Amino acid sequence: MSVVTDQAAIARCAWSAGDAEYRRYHDEEWGVPLHGDRLLFEKLSLEGFQAGLSWITILRRRPTFRRAFADFDIDVVAELTSADVERLMLDSGIIRNRAKIEATIANARITRELVRDEPGALDRMLWSFAPDRRGRPPGADEVPAVTAESTAMSTALRGLGYRFVGPTTLYALMQSSGMVDDHVEGCWRAGG
Repeated sequence: MSVVTDQAAIARCAWSAGDAEYRRYHDEEWGVPLHGDRLLFEKLSLEGFQAGLSWITILRRRPTFRRAFADFDIDVVAELTSADVERLMLDSGIIRNRAKIEATIANARITRELVRDEPGALDRMLWSFAPDRRGRPPGADEVPAVTAESTAMSTALRGLGYRFVGPTTLYALMQSSGMVDDHVEGCWRAGG
């Protein structure tokens, strides 16, 4: 089943049915074009924390992540120290994975250098991998987990030193930031 209809007769992608926060995210954010270095850095960071976990886990903790990582201000995160890593490892409101925390800080340092003399550089680079618009997926089983574009994005980011940026993680980033629109046929966000 790719689409479910709620009590108000609103049809949504089935993955969003089990949780009110998932429904809100589906209706308001997922697949909506997102631009801006800070906003995309946040998405990139949260997608990295999501690796191996369910997205709802990240969504429920997003306010705490934002507080813990200074609203994903690239310059502030880039200046976090080993003492900050230890502090974050004690924060039960986030995912306490040392490798992911350290990767977020390292990725912020790379991003800071990338955008220092060229604001918008992260935005432009990530969006340069957005594929040409393709047909609407008829069902959830037609939605890929990895594409040539997400693989190329992963290769480019890894080449710059970014971590936790595998092709599957980056395809999820492409979906969440509207680089692709995988709302399936029949979903109200797909136009009917």
